[in-house]
Amino acid sequence: MTEIFLFGTLCHAPLRHAVAGGELPARPAVLPGCAVAQVRGASWPVLVDCAGAQAEGLVIEACGEALARLDFYEACFGYVRQPVTVEIDGQARRVEVWRPEAAGAAGAVLPGGRWSLEDWARDWGDLSRIAAAEVMAQRAGGATAAEVGQRYWMICARAQSQISAGAWQRPALAGANPGRDAVELVERRQPYTKFFTVEELAIRHRQFDGTLSGVQERAVFRVADAVTVLPYDPRRDRILLVEQIRLGAFAHGDAHPWLLEPVAGMIDAGETPEAAARRETVEEAGLTLGELHHVGRYYPSPGGIAQVMISYVGIADLPDEVTGLGGHAGEGEDILSHVVEWETACAMLKGGDMANAPLILSFQWLVMNRDRLRASG
Repeated sequence: MTEIFLFGTLCHAPLRHAVAGGELPARPAVLPGCAVAQVRGASWPVLVDCAGAQAEGLVIEACGEALARLDFYEACFGYVRQPVTVEIDGQARRVEVWRPEAAGAAGAVLPGGRWSLEDWARDWGDLSRIAAAEVMAQRAGGATAAEVGQRYWMICARAQSQISAGAWQRPALAGANPGRDAVELVERRQPYTKFFTVEELAIRHRQFDGTLSGVQERAVFRVADAVTVLPYDPRRDRILLVEQIRLGAFAHGDAHPWLLEPVAGMIDAGETPEAAARRETVEEAGLTLGELHHVGRYYPSPGGIAQVMISYVGIADLPDEVTGLGGHAGEGEDILSHVVEWETACAMLKGGDMANAPLILSFQWLVMNRDRLRASG
């Protein structure tokens, strides 16, 4: 049996259960000479040396598969077990603690940033628990800790998408609108887990005539929620579009797989859709947006893609010189932006040059609201 001191997110029982695969014996403990501090720009904490302080936490007992799962989870973030001496009921005890393997790997500490488990659990607890379940599923599928660590931000983004979908309440002005309790999940498999995931689901559901369906097997492509932004200059009456290669179009056999689109990107964990829209517009087009106008929140293809898109029209200043190359270098984006005059944009919509669903939806919204935006701009 291995005793390990926990000081951070794993002190949250639901997350610890999801990672370890069950309950573990735990006792309160303190680590003298250390403090638990907030990492700058992150939700998690780090241990820092601090004379006269003591870090409060728990000592757990783990072995076998539970210990292997915990070690894997911590290795995703570059943490390994190291020996420390804690106090349990006033008695010194030699245990281990997960700390960064490489110096400086934990990130810079936020000055004066005392980390709060209660605050973290409120803002990040559910998301981290859902993300941990996918981390363990990827481990079971043969992924290495290093591979999962590289994907963890996307895993968290998918977890946030799941939470957002559960909280999303549509008006239900029409339709029978059955709830999730009308669906029985018979089996879930995850044959592909990388940047995106594919899930194979076997389900039964209550039918509209009241009977239970047979078992249906379907594959679902899971992607984190995303935003799109169509920049519009009401004074010059023009829009901005970005052009980039799209592998979906290439795989589908499209003769011209470079598509013209609105700005688009994933919503990061802990990020609002509005903040994601503004961030992506800076990254892809170098633009700072003014007012954002909500176009819609929708599933682009709910029969097989688990993703919600949130589209906006963003007010922007679009002189001729605003066009050029853009994109996030770390994500391999190669983007060319174009300013398109209103008459040309209308011809593109009519002629089929607008081959991207969010662009069509957003431009149609703009057609309906153009006069109002020009009058107020």
